[in-house]
Amino acid sequence: MASVFDGAPSSSLQSKWIWFVGLGVLLLICGLIAVGNLLLATVVSVYSVGMLMVFGGVVYLIHAFQVRGWEHILFWALSGVLYVLAGIFAFINPILTSAALTLFLAVALLVAGVFRVFIGRRMKPLKGWGWIVVSGVVTALAGFIIALGWPVNSLWVLGLFLAVDLILQGWTMIAFGIGLRSVQ
Repeated sequence: MASVFDGAPSSSLQSKWIWFVGLGVLLLICGLIAVGNLLLATVVSVYSVGMLMVFGGVVYLIHAFQVRGWEHILFWALSGVLYVLAGIFAFINPILTSAALTLFLAVALLVAGVFRVFIGRRMKPLKGWGWIVVSGVVTALAGFIIALGWPVNSLWVLGLFLAVDLILQGWTMIAFGIGLRSVQ
């Protein structure tokens, strides 16, 4: 029977199975802590986005002075300054930033859900098209529910998403590590 790891350096991965399990346990613990304090998890997620925006803004500013022509320099420099300012704002007022990000999340889920429903209906003669429609309806419904509770739910929605992601990633790493251990 062929292994998933045929052609891959499975022995080096197999010998590290405990690291995957350890990482999974750590992620799972972080996810449970996040569930215990969704407001703190929301602030942490906003700070993460803020750090990424500051970093991206600095990269834009560095890039601005690598291009030729004032119109290009001006565009990249202005973009960089706006990113840096938005990132700094995330640190100055994480609650207001979480409200903006939560609203953006709600709109993105609504648009993605409607798009999936549209695509699923277009695939109607193909087998499994209904699952795409159901996925779209669930996604759009999640966006609608988030939008209905906005701005009050912005204190916990991002934290809940972070917590659920950490828990799922933790279980995934644990399962992967245990799976690696059992591969012969």
